[in-house]
Amino acid sequence: MTKARAGTAASPVRGWPGVGTQLAGRLAKLDIHGPQDLLLHLPLRYEDETRCVPIDALRGGEPMQVEGEVTDCEVRLRGRRQLVAQIRDDSGALTVRLLNFYPQQQKQLEPGKRVRVFGEARGGMFGFEMIHPRIRSVAPGEALPTALTPVYPTTAGLAQTAIRRLIERSVHAVPMEDFLPEAIRARLGLMPLSEAVPLLHQPPPDVDGAALEDRSHPAWQRLKFEELLVQQLSLRKAHAARRARTAPVLAGDGRLVAALLDDLPFALTGAQARASAQIDADLAQPHPMQRLLQGDVGSGKTIVAALAMLRAVESGWQAALMAPTEILAEQHYLKLDQWLAPLGISVEWIAGSLTKKQRAAACARLETGESVLAVGTHALIEDPVTLPRLGLAVVDEQHRFGVRQRLALRDKGEGVSPHMLMMSATPIPRTLAMSYYADLDVSVLDELPPGRTPIVTKLVSDARREEVMARVRDACREGRQTYWVCPLVEESEALELQTAIDTHAYLSEALEGLGVGLVHGRMKADEKRDTMAAFAAGELDVLVATTVIEVGVDVPNASLMVIEHAERFGLAQLHQLRGRVGRGKVDSVCILMFGEALSPTARARLKVIYEHTDGFEIAREDLRIRGPGEFVGARQSGVPLLRYADLETDGALIDAARDLAVELLAHQRPVAERIMTRWLAGREGLLRA
Repeated sequence: MTKARAGTAASPVRGWPGVGTQLAGRLAKLDIHGPQDLLLHLPLRYEDETRCVPIDALRGGEPMQVEGEVTDCEVRLRGRRQLVAQIRDDSGALTVRLLNFYPQQQKQLEPGKRVRVFGEARGGMFGFEMIHPRIRSVAPGEALPTALTPVYPTTAGLAQTAIRRLIERSVHAVPMEDFLPEAIRARLGLMPLSEAVPLLHQPPPDVDGAALEDRSHPAWQRLKFEELLVQQLSLRKAHAARRARTAPVLAGDGRLVAALLDDLPFALTGAQARASAQIDADLAQPHPMQRLLQGDVGSGKTIVAALAMLRAVESGWQAALMAPTEILAEQHYLKLDQWLAPLGISVEWIAGSLTKKQRAAACARLETGESVLAVGTHALIEDPVTLPRLGLAVVDEQHRFGVRQRLALRDKGEGVSPHMLMMSATPIPRTLAMSYYADLDVSVLDELPPGRTPIVTKLVSDARREEVMARVRDACREGRQTYWVCPLVEESEALELQTAIDTHAYLSEALEGLGVGLVHGRMKADEKRDTMAAFAAGELDVLVATTVIEVGVDVPNASLMVIEHAERFGLAQLHQLRGRVGRGKVDSVCILMFGEALSPTARARLKVIYEHTDGFEIAREDLRIRGPGEFVGARQSGVPLLRYADLETDGALIDAARDLAVELLAHQRPVAERIMTRWLAGREGLLRA
């Protein structure tokens, strides 16, 4: 679990007994700020240095330790300077090769010296060889370690030996008090913390090595449980703190909501009506709503947000919607303006592309209350924008914003906390929601509006590019339109990807007679807008684009999408991009073109996107492939990132931790506070978002 407590210019890193300022600075990079943190800095893996094997008993590819005398050592110049030594015991000889070495190592390997060498041996023409093993000078007959050797996460300038020494000292000197009452430990079958922590740092030779490695050992289970418990406690505390704040009651009279529903050319799906009712119930409460509205691509989140914003307006308050990109924000603005203008409600557009004069005028109308709705990008949270009666803040693609950005939008309200509605088209798997979003109420749009056509996904090698071109030509001649997505704008030798600019030039020539447009992130906002408008109006047949079209683009006539180098994209991006087609009544196809050299991860991603169209199933697979921290963007979102627990294998621990968190906060709050203080110590501020 990360802890943002490293020193800053205002609060420099300080040492503690036995740890000077320089060493403390290095430890701070590992979120270690005191002896207790050292105890909770657990090993990545273990190495068995409790025994030595004869050199002739070495097996290739398996880490082993031998002890012997150095019989020869020389610096060789074969292509590169390297140190090569011979070590011999009664059973045979071993070659040790160091491709990078220091004078100290050369001295350590002088003939006649006795050393222990730990590493993976490999067979060679002249017997076994180890490259860059761990070498330790020993005296004849020196005792072997009695515990497995832990290998810790570390940082530049902090050697394994140094961090081992610090942790070993803390294990013996710092008491690890168990704050969980014995009755609770017994009920849950948990090992005492005072036994679990020393065992994980200094496991005895007879310990179950496999259970240590796969972290199923009772000592690991105890630490994982406590980590999950701390996460649940902190999120529930944040939930309680939110409910203690005051928010405007947005009950509304239903007049504007009814008028919009009457004007719409479609009826709400059951899922949309259910989500809207849940949001209405929250808005009518005097404490801030914090709700996540999640739904697959095209499930109709915007209309649900619009109905919530109208509740705010009916109640005499303002509402704002913030989106991460100008294209997405503008799509929301145009849609809301189309729906709400007939009701006599104007929507202010706030974005970086506005002139200074336009922006000042829009800000003035919002500040005076003349305008009650605002839609924009990050520009919404910049200082000149004032929303004195902000009752509802909507954040789309909420995982793309940092914590402080979401807080900045919330803080636009004066005197009271606005209700928060966060939207995401990246569905959150159940275990992830239980663990990371315990502070949020969740509404799910689990059905698509009628009229959406299934999308056929095809995997095609880059070698079949001409066939793909023919498919594009045929689709356009039949009156359909095509997206051609490229991941980069500028040449990058490292990625070896074609650029959107080059692809646009190539397609313009190859598809002679068809209109080919280009849109990418480096273009000016008005150029992007004009190009997108031309494509939406059918004036362009093919739109070459980067991922700026990932979300928010709605062109029903576009029925074909080609994604180049699809192996370079994440699953969520591929699913979002694919969702740009299938919006009309014609069968739609998404062609994923891939290069020749596919990594195992890229192959796994393409298999998932080919086999599944359900966003929730894709999200589950994405979680499995990527892991929870990267999936939720935890490092930027401020959500505590789990270091030890695993959401796939530790579901039962999550359930137990969630239940115990409720119990402790209700009946044993001092216990909860002490456990959180040990693990978090100042981390909780960011959980407000």
